[in-house]
Amino acid sequence: MSRDLALVALITLTAWGASGCAKSRPATPAATPAPASVPTVAPPTAPTAPRSSSPATPTLTTVPAPALTPLERLRNTIATTVARPGVQRGVWGVIVQSLARDERFFELNPRALLVPASVAKLVSAATASEAVGWDYRFETTLRGTGPLVDGTLRGDLIVAGSGDPAIGGRGGDDMAALVNALKDLGIRRIEGRVVGDDDAIEEPRPQSTWGWDDLGYATGAIFGALNFAENRMGVTVTPAAAEGGTTTLTVDPQSASRPLINRTVTGRAGSPPLIWPEQRPGETALTIAGSLPAGAAPVPLSVSSGNPTYWFANRLKYSLQQGGLEVTGEAVDIDDVMPKPDLAATTLLHTYRSHPLSEMVQPMLKESINLYGEAAMRLNAPRGTLPTNDAALEGLRTKLASWGIAADAQQLVDGSGLSRRDVISPEALMAVLRRMSVAGATSPFFTALPTAGVDGSLAARMSGTAAERNVHAKTGTMSNIRSLAGYVTTRDGEPLAFVIMVNNFEGTGATAVQAIDAIAVALAEFSRSGN
Repeated sequence: MSRDLALVALITLTAWGASGCAKSRPATPAATPAPASVPTVAPPTAPTAPRSSSPATPTLTTVPAPALTPLERLRNTIATTVARPGVQRGVWGVIVQSLARDERFFELNPRALLVPASVAKLVSAATASEAVGWDYRFETTLRGTGPLVDGTLRGDLIVAGSGDPAIGGRGGDDMAALVNALKDLGIRRIEGRVVGDDDAIEEPRPQSTWGWDDLGYATGAIFGALNFAENRMGVTVTPAAAEGGTTTLTVDPQSASRPLINRTVTGRAGSPPLIWPEQRPGETALTIAGSLPAGAAPVPLSVSSGNPTYWFANRLKYSLQQGGLEVTGEAVDIDDVMPKPDLAATTLLHTYRSHPLSEMVQPMLKESINLYGEAAMRLNAPRGTLPTNDAALEGLRTKLASWGIAADAQQLVDGSGLSRRDVISPEALMAVLRRMSVAGATSPFFTALPTAGVDGSLAARMSGTAAERNVHAKTGTMSNIRSLAGYVTTRDGEPLAFVIMVNNFEGTGATAVQAIDAIAVALAEFSRSGN
């Protein structure tokens, strides 16, 4: 037997004897010399405890677990939040990055491709700003096909657009700017039509895989070369006094040319109201459907105006007439004019230049207007090419690649995020945020972001917390999709960028928003000192 094995045997037998666990074999007395085959072992240097008649009780030493650092506690908070009931089945993508120290605080599925919803507008705004600059202005021209004689334009008035999304809407001027320009030229009468020319970009159409049930709402309004009042109009539905009576649809006089189909009904008194617009496939008219309880107050709806080119031409004609100019012809889309006017043979009457992109990006990001997102994304189309959606997307991809964003990190198909085919990784969005952060908190990009508890789509969120007036971030909202991406400053004054996305959660949208906001508030409350 080896020396080690003999030592083990000797210690084992001694222990058994002291505890009384091996009665069949007496313990070897301590004074008895060890057999020759077992080497003598020197006693330990530690003092020997007095022998007791009772069994020995082992002493256990508890080593306290090291205290978590503030950053580790933050990570645990985020991990716990994304596992809450209502969102634990969702697919999360989260990145938190220190801009001051270039340190990654937290990440979860950073490379996963997730549907961003309106957070995609961050990409449209950022790439457009570098493609054309914040001072870029859209141009809309007025041309005459005939001579101007004694205050009369003897011919058609052609209004040609380049994609300005803001005339008559937030971030732009009203139609009065065009009317006054003609009046300043001495024009009092137009003996011809008002022709909307949208040929500067591709024909207006819904973007790739937009849901048909979105197209009737103002959020699903189609973008074109000519756009007025964000291509939305108001419809008021009034129920009858008694159940089963005929409902009434009312629109503003200038919107009367939009064909409507009334499929609403008057329900029983006290029944729940439910009214919605439908732009049904293959139908030019907009359907208003649903039910309103008998005797209820009228309900206003904001709906899509339909063909943006005809909508613009019709509204311009109405504004001209309201401004005192006589117009003898109809408002028409240039696609319905045969033969088409030869623009080279027309006379340029006025060029309207829009507000700069730096101002238009405000309603685009703060209010999340899809029309502005589509207009901004189109600015990525290479110069000298027709700014189709595909050409603009190619320009966008080239721009992102030059920023070091991998080609497979995104598959965006529109500029607004309304398409469910849009996917992008949190890592790609973080790269955009980091690049745009270089310009600072006074840049058009930063100031256009909604501010928690203050304005835009975050006006009613995170009020009364450390995130109020601190979190500046773009929201994203679709069915079973919620996103938030932007900037926050910690309690120590450390600037952070963050991306929070969740797809396919099992609970309500409110539950998902609460979880996202809880993470944002935790970032605002974070301190490296833990105080």
